[in-house]
Amino acid sequence: MERRNNVTYFILLGLTQNPKEQEILVIMFLLFYILTLVGNLLIVMTITVSKTLNSPMYFFLASLSFLDLIYSSSISPRLISDLFFGENTMSFHFCLTQLFTEHFLGGSEVFLLLVMAYDRYVAICKPLHYLVIMRQRVCAGLLVVSCVGGFVHSVIQLSTIYGLPFCGPNVIDHFMCDMFPLLKLVCTDTYVIGILVVINGGLSSAIVFLLLLISYGVILHSLKNLSPKGRQKALQTCGSHIIVVVCFFVPCIFMYARPAKTFPFDKSLSVFYTVVTPMLNPLIYSLRNSEMTNAMKTLWRKKCGSSSK
Repeated sequence: MERRNNVTYFILLGLTQNPKEQEILVIMFLLFYILTLVGNLLIVMTITVSKTLNSPMYFFLASLSFLDLIYSSSISPRLISDLFFGENTMSFHFCLTQLFTEHFLGGSEVFLLLVMAYDRYVAICKPLHYLVIMRQRVCAGLLVVSCVGGFVHSVIQLSTIYGLPFCGPNVIDHFMCDMFPLLKLVCTDTYVIGILVVINGGLSSAIVFLLLLISYGVILHSLKNLSPKGRQKALQTCGSHIIVVVCFFVPCIFMYARPAKTFPFDKSLSVFYTVVTPMLNPLIYSLRNSEMTNAMKTLWRKKCGSSSK
Protein backbone atom coordinates (compact mmCIF):
# COMPACT_ATOMS: atom_id res chain seq x y z
CA MET A 1 0.00 0.00 0.00
CA GLU A 2 1.30 3.44 -0.92
CA ARG A 3 2.13 5.36 2.21
CA ARG A 4 0.08 8.58 2.17
CA ASN A 5 -0.13 9.02 5.91
CA ASN A 6 1.64 12.01 7.44
CA VAL A 7 0.05 11.45 10.86
CA THR A 8 2.13 9.46 13.36
CA TYR A 9 0.04 10.24 16.44
CA PHE A 10 -3.35 11.59 17.45
CA ILE A 11 -4.36 14.06 20.15
CA LEU A 12 -7.51 13.03 22.01
CA LEU A 13 -9.55 15.87 23.49
CA GLY A 14 -11.16 13.47 25.95
CA LEU A 15 -14.42 14.05 27.78
CA THR A 16 -13.55 17.45 29.24
CA GLN A 17 -10.73 19.97 29.47
CA ASN A 18 -11.80 21.20 32.91
CA PRO A 19 -9.27 20.06 35.59
CA LYS A 20 -11.89 19.81 38.36
CA GLU A 21 -14.19 17.74 36.17
CA GLN A 22 -11.25 15.54 35.22
CA GLU A 23 -10.53 14.83 38.91
CA ILE A 24 -14.14 13.80 39.49
CA LEU A 25 -14.17 11.62 36.38
CA VAL A 26 -10.92 9.88 37.37
CA ILE A 27 -12.41 8.81 40.70
CA MET A 28 -15.73 7.82 39.11
CA PHE A 29 -14.22 5.79 36.24
CA LEU A 30 -11.69 4.14 38.54
CA LEU A 31 -14.56 3.02 40.78
CA PHE A 32 -16.51 1.79 37.73
CA TYR A 33 -13.50 -0.14 36.45
CA ILE A 34 -12.82 -1.79 39.83
CA LEU A 35 -16.49 -2.82 40.08
CA THR A 36 -16.30 -4.16 36.51
CA LEU A 37 -13.21 -6.24 37.28
CA VAL A 38 -14.53 -7.57 40.60
CA GLY A 39 -18.05 -8.28 39.32
CA ASN A 40 -17.05 -10.05 36.12
CA LEU A 41 -14.19 -11.97 37.75
CA LEU A 42 -16.58 -13.10 40.49
CA ILE A 43 -19.04 -14.42 37.91
CA VAL A 44 -16.32 -16.25 35.96
CA MET A 45 -14.84 -17.77 39.16
CA THR A 46 -18.24 -18.74 40.58
CA ILE A 47 -19.37 -20.49 37.40
CA THR A 48 -15.99 -22.19 36.97
CA VAL A 49 -15.82 -23.51 40.53
CA SER A 50 -19.49 -24.21 41.26
CA LYS A 51 -20.77 -27.70 40.45
CA THR A 52 -24.39 -26.54 40.30
CA LEU A 53 -23.84 -23.94 37.56
CA ASN A 54 -22.87 -26.37 34.82
CA SER A 55 -25.65 -25.69 32.30
CA PRO A 56 -24.95 -24.09 28.88
CA MET A 57 -26.60 -20.85 30.06
CA TYR A 58 -23.88 -20.33 32.67
CA PHE A 59 -21.14 -21.32 30.23
CA PHE A 60 -22.26 -18.49 27.95
CA LEU A 61 -22.70 -16.13 30.91
CA ALA A 62 -19.10 -16.78 32.01
CA SER A 63 -17.96 -16.16 28.42
CA LEU A 64 -19.89 -12.88 28.33
CA SER A 65 -18.33 -11.76 31.62
CA PHE A 66 -14.87 -12.66 30.30
CA LEU A 67 -15.48 -10.60 27.15
CA ASP A 68 -16.77 -7.69 29.26
CA LEU A 69 -13.64 -7.92 31.38
CA ILE A 70 -11.28 -7.63 28.41
CA TYR A 71 -13.50 -5.13 26.58
CA SER A 72 -13.50 -2.76 29.54
CA SER A 73 -9.75 -3.24 30.04
CA SER A 74 -9.08 -2.19 26.45
CA ILE A 75 -10.64 1.23 27.08
CA SER A 76 -10.99 2.17 30.77
CA PRO A 77 -7.30 2.08 31.89
CA ARG A 78 -6.27 4.37 29.05
CA LEU A 79 -9.22 6.68 29.72
CA ILE A 80 -8.37 6.89 33.43
CA SER A 81 -4.68 7.43 32.69
CA ASP A 82 -5.36 10.27 30.22
CA LEU A 83 -7.67 12.00 32.70
CA PHE A 84 -5.16 11.64 35.57
CA PHE A 85 -1.92 12.57 33.77
CA GLY A 86 -3.38 14.83 31.10
CA GLU A 87 -1.33 13.10 28.37
CA ASN A 88 -3.86 12.67 25.62
CA THR A 89 -1.57 11.66 22.76
CA MET A 90 -1.89 8.27 21.12
CA SER A 91 0.30 6.78 18.41
CA PHE A 92 -1.27 5.92 15.06
CA HIS A 93 -0.65 2.19 15.49
CA PHE A 94 -1.90 2.13 19.10
CA CYS A 95 -5.05 3.89 17.91
CA LEU A 96 -5.66 1.19 15.30
CA THR A 97 -4.91 -1.52 17.87
CA GLN A 98 -7.51 -0.06 20.22
CA LEU A 99 -9.96 0.24 17.33
CA PHE A 100 -9.48 -3.42 16.39
CA THR A 101 -9.74 -4.65 20.00
CA GLU A 102 -12.89 -2.74 20.90
CA HIS A 103 -14.72 -3.79 17.73
CA PHE A 104 -13.52 -7.41 17.98
CA LEU A 105 -14.72 -7.76 21.58
CA GLY A 106 -17.86 -5.68 21.03
CA GLY A 107 -18.74 -7.63 17.89
CA SER A 108 -18.14 -10.94 19.66
CA GLU A 109 -20.46 -9.82 22.44
CA VAL A 110 -23.17 -8.92 19.92
CA PHE A 111 -23.15 -12.43 18.46
CA LEU A 112 -22.80 -14.04 21.88
CA LEU A 113 -25.96 -12.30 23.09
CA LEU A 114 -27.73 -13.78 20.07
CA VAL A 115 -26.40 -17.22 21.00
CA MET A 116 -27.62 -16.75 24.58
CA ALA A 117 -31.09 -15.91 23.28
CA TYR A 118 -31.05 -19.12 21.22
CA ASP A 119 -29.99 -21.05 24.33
CA ARG A 120 -32.97 -19.66 26.27
CA TYR A 121 -35.29 -20.43 23.37
CA VAL A 122 -34.22 -24.08 23.32
CA ALA A 123 -34.37 -24.36 27.13
CA ILE A 124 -37.89 -22.93 27.40
CA CYS A 125 -39.53 -23.99 24.13
CA LYS A 126 -37.83 -27.39 23.67
CA PRO A 127 -36.95 -28.48 27.23
CA LEU A 128 -36.97 -32.23 26.50
CA HIS A 129 -34.37 -31.82 23.76
CA TYR A 130 -32.30 -29.14 25.51
CA LEU A 131 -29.34 -31.28 26.63
CA VAL A 132 -29.21 -32.98 23.23
CA ILE A 133 -29.30 -29.77 21.20
CA MET A 134 -27.08 -27.69 23.53
CA ARG A 135 -24.43 -30.32 24.19
CA GLN A 136 -20.92 -29.26 25.17
CA ARG A 137 -19.43 -29.43 21.68
CA VAL A 138 -22.24 -27.32 20.23
CA CYS A 139 -21.83 -24.69 22.97
CA ALA A 140 -18.08 -24.46 22.33
CA GLY A 141 -18.75 -24.19 18.60
CA LEU A 142 -21.27 -21.38 19.09
CA LEU A 143 -18.78 -19.49 21.24
CA VAL A 144 -16.10 -19.86 18.55
CA VAL A 145 -18.55 -18.69 15.88
CA SER A 146 -19.35 -15.61 17.99
CA CYS A 147 -15.66 -14.74 18.29
CA VAL A 148 -15.07 -15.36 14.58
CA GLY A 149 -18.00 -13.06 13.79
CA GLY A 150 -16.49 -10.35 15.99
CA PHE A 151 -13.08 -10.87 14.38
CA VAL A 152 -14.45 -10.55 10.83
CA HIS A 153 -16.40 -7.42 11.80
CA SER A 154 -13.28 -5.87 13.35
CA VAL A 155 -11.02 -6.77 10.42
CA ILE A 156 -13.45 -5.08 8.03
CA GLN A 157 -13.48 -1.94 10.19
CA LEU A 158 -9.69 -1.89 10.50
CA SER A 159 -9.00 -2.53 6.80
CA THR A 160 -11.47 0.22 5.92
CA ILE A 161 -9.70 2.86 7.99
CA TYR A 162 -6.10 1.66 7.53
CA GLY A 163 -5.97 2.32 3.80
CA LEU A 164 -7.22 5.90 4.05
CA PRO A 165 -4.90 8.96 3.88
CA PHE A 166 -4.36 11.00 7.05
CA CYS A 167 -2.39 14.01 5.84
CA GLY A 168 -3.10 16.85 8.22
CA PRO A 169 -5.41 17.21 11.22
CA ASN A 170 -4.69 14.79 14.06
CA VAL A 171 -7.04 16.00 16.84
CA ILE A 172 -9.79 13.53 17.76
CA ASP A 173 -12.73 14.95 19.67
CA HIS A 174 -13.21 11.78 21.67
CA PHE A 175 -11.67 9.78 24.54
CA MET A 176 -10.88 6.75 22.34
CA CYS A 177 -10.25 5.85 18.72
CA ASP A 178 -13.43 5.04 16.85
CA MET A 179 -14.59 4.96 13.25
CA PHE A 180 -16.57 8.18 12.80
CA PRO A 181 -14.13 10.49 14.68
CA LEU A 182 -11.27 9.04 12.60
CA LEU A 183 -13.18 9.45 9.33
CA LYS A 184 -13.45 13.20 10.09
CA LEU A 185 -9.65 13.46 9.86
CA VAL A 186 -9.30 11.68 6.53
CA CYS A 187 -8.31 14.05 3.69
CA THR A 188 -10.47 12.47 1.00
CA ASP A 189 -14.15 11.92 0.34
CA THR A 190 -15.46 9.32 2.81
CA TYR A 191 -19.11 9.10 1.73
CA VAL A 192 -18.87 5.54 0.38
CA ILE A 193 -16.61 4.48 3.27
CA GLY A 194 -19.15 5.88 5.73
CA ILE A 195 -21.90 3.77 4.14
CA LEU A 196 -19.73 0.65 4.46
CA VAL A 197 -19.08 1.43 8.13
CA VAL A 198 -22.81 1.90 8.77
CA ILE A 199 -23.60 -1.41 7.06
CA ASN A 200 -20.86 -3.30 8.91
CA GLY A 201 -21.58 -1.75 12.29
CA GLY A 202 -24.99 -0.16 12.60
CA LEU A 203 -27.04 -2.30 10.22
CA SER A 204 -25.61 -5.57 11.53
CA SER A 205 -26.30 -4.48 15.12
CA ALA A 206 -29.85 -3.45 14.22
CA ILE A 207 -30.52 -6.81 12.51
CA VAL A 208 -29.17 -8.79 15.48
CA PHE A 209 -31.19 -6.60 17.86
CA LEU A 210 -34.35 -7.28 15.82
CA LEU A 211 -33.65 -11.03 15.88
CA LEU A 212 -33.17 -10.85 19.64
CA LEU A 213 -36.47 -9.05 20.12
CA ILE A 214 -38.25 -11.63 17.97
CA SER A 215 -36.64 -14.54 19.84
CA TYR A 216 -37.52 -13.16 23.26
CA GLY A 217 -41.02 -12.39 22.00
CA VAL A 218 -41.43 -16.06 21.05
CA ILE A 219 -40.00 -17.13 24.41
CA LEU A 220 -42.33 -14.88 26.41
CA HIS A 221 -45.30 -16.07 24.37
CA SER A 222 -44.46 -19.70 25.18
CA LEU A 223 -44.29 -19.07 28.95
CA LYS A 224 -48.03 -19.71 29.26
CA ASN A 225 -47.30 -23.42 28.83
CA LEU A 226 -45.06 -23.52 31.91
CA SER A 227 -45.95 -24.01 35.56
CA PRO A 228 -46.11 -20.86 37.74
CA LYS A 229 -42.71 -21.68 39.28
CA GLY A 230 -41.13 -22.39 35.90
CA ARG A 231 -42.70 -19.23 34.46
CA GLN A 232 -41.24 -17.11 37.27
CA LYS A 233 -37.76 -18.59 36.82
CA ALA A 234 -37.89 -18.13 33.04
CA LEU A 235 -39.07 -14.54 33.45
CA GLN A 236 -36.17 -13.78 35.81
CA THR A 237 -33.62 -15.21 33.39
CA CYS A 238 -35.10 -13.68 30.24
CA GLY A 239 -35.68 -10.39 32.03
CA SER A 240 -31.97 -10.17 32.85
CA HIS A 241 -31.03 -10.97 29.26
CA ILE A 242 -33.44 -8.39 27.84
CA ILE A 243 -32.11 -5.64 30.13
CA VAL A 244 -28.51 -6.39 29.08
CA VAL A 245 -29.51 -6.50 25.40
CA VAL A 246 -31.30 -3.14 25.55
CA CYS A 247 -28.48 -1.45 27.51
CA PHE A 248 -25.87 -2.64 25.01
CA PHE A 249 -27.66 -2.44 21.66
CA VAL A 250 -29.67 0.79 21.87
CA PRO A 251 -26.59 3.07 22.28
CA CYS A 252 -24.60 1.06 19.70
CA ILE A 253 -27.37 1.28 17.11
CA PHE A 254 -27.76 5.00 17.72
CA MET A 255 -23.99 5.47 17.33
CA TYR A 256 -23.41 3.40 14.19
CA ALA A 257 -26.73 3.05 12.32
CA ARG A 258 -26.70 6.62 11.03
CA PRO A 259 -24.73 8.75 8.53
CA ALA A 260 -21.02 9.07 9.30
CA LYS A 261 -21.29 12.21 11.41
CA THR A 262 -20.22 13.03 14.94
CA PHE A 263 -22.25 14.89 17.55
CA PRO A 264 -21.19 16.50 20.87
CA PHE A 265 -23.10 13.91 22.94
CA ASP A 266 -21.42 10.95 21.20
CA LYS A 267 -18.68 10.83 23.82
CA SER A 268 -21.13 10.64 26.71
CA LEU A 269 -23.11 7.94 24.92
CA SER A 270 -19.92 5.97 24.25
CA VAL A 271 -19.15 5.99 27.97
CA PHE A 272 -22.41 4.14 28.58
CA TYR A 273 -21.69 1.07 26.42
CA THR A 274 -17.91 0.99 26.92
CA VAL A 275 -17.66 1.71 30.66
CA VAL A 276 -21.06 1.51 32.35
CA THR A 277 -22.63 -1.52 30.64
CA PRO A 278 -19.73 -3.93 31.38
CA MET A 279 -20.08 -2.88 35.03
CA LEU A 280 -23.87 -3.32 35.09
CA ASN A 281 -23.95 -6.76 33.46
CA PRO A 282 -22.69 -8.68 36.53
CA LEU A 283 -25.11 -6.80 38.79
CA ILE A 284 -28.07 -7.50 36.49
CA TYR A 285 -27.28 -11.20 36.09
CA SER A 286 -26.32 -11.92 39.70
CA LEU A 287 -29.02 -9.92 41.49
CA ARG A 288 -31.83 -11.32 39.32
CA ASN A 289 -30.60 -14.93 39.39
CA SER A 290 -31.16 -16.85 42.63
CA GLU A 291 -28.95 -19.77 41.52
CA MET A 292 -26.05 -17.42 40.83
CA THR A 293 -26.57 -15.60 44.13
CA ASN A 294 -26.68 -18.86 46.10
CA ALA A 295 -23.56 -20.16 44.33
CA MET A 296 -21.70 -16.93 45.17
CA LYS A 297 -22.74 -17.23 48.84
CA THR A 298 -21.57 -20.86 48.93
CA LEU A 299 -18.25 -19.91 47.35
CA TRP A 300 -17.83 -17.05 49.83
CA ARG A 301 -18.55 -19.34 52.82
CA LYS A 302 -16.00 -21.87 51.58
CA LYS A 303 -13.38 -19.14 51.19
CA CYS A 304 -14.13 -17.74 54.62
CA GLY A 305 -14.09 -21.22 56.14
CA SER A 306 -10.74 -22.13 54.61
CA SER A 307 -9.28 -18.75 55.70
CA SER A 308 -10.37 -19.25 59.33
CA LYS A 309 -8.77 -22.67 59.42
